[in-house]
Amino acid sequence: MNLTYRVEDGARLGMLVWDLGPGWRTISSAMLGGGIGTSAWVLNAQVVAGYARMDPVGHMTSLAPPGPGVGMMTAASVDRCVSASDGGVTAWATVGLRVPTWAAAPEGVPDPELAPIRVGTINILVRCPAPMTDAALVNTVMTVTEAKTQALFEAGYPGTGTASDAVCVAVPESGAEEVFGGPRSEWGARIARAVHAAVREGAEKWRPGDGK
Repeated sequence: MNLTYRVEDGARLGMLVWDLGPGWRTISSAMLGGGIGTSAWVLNAQVVAGYARMDPVGHMTSLAPPGPGVGMMTAASVDRCVSASDGGVTAWATVGLRVPTWAAAPEGVPDPELAPIRVGTINILVRCPAPMTDAALVNTVMTVTEAKTQALFEAGYPGTGTASDAVCVAVPESGAEEVFGGPRSEWGARIARAVHAAVREGAEKWRPGDGK
């Protein structure tokens, strides 16, 4: 993981880049490089509060390394990235919780704002050394989300996440593929524990007074 900074819109903003190298594929909800595909890198770029650009994919592409990869963005401070490992799996999380949301909120009911000015997003990257089928990869996204929600509940936040959360799971392209990625499978359980630990630490470190 490499942390660099740039000046954009009058603000000093951080960028995290993970150089995966050759032989990895990812599943992601990110706008840049989302879905299932081959990835050589993952980018998590901090953007200004109130981000309103209409070309987020082009923006991320302008910041990204060459080649295929996944680009996520957040207004949370990426230099507060938290990592946790379990049995060969590593999870990284940038946690911003100004506006936690309930997934099934009633229509028209506003989400509670816990801090002024800045928005927040929880972005999660997981690197797992076990190759997986497409179905198992989809299952890992469910597992990551469930573990994130458990961590927020235990940390006392009123929501299942934020409305702009993104996730990326990276696994090797070659080798015998795991067919399960749920929280009670061998690798799914390790993913769940790593994500839970990273998000919980990030959530407990984030406070409303931080504003980001």
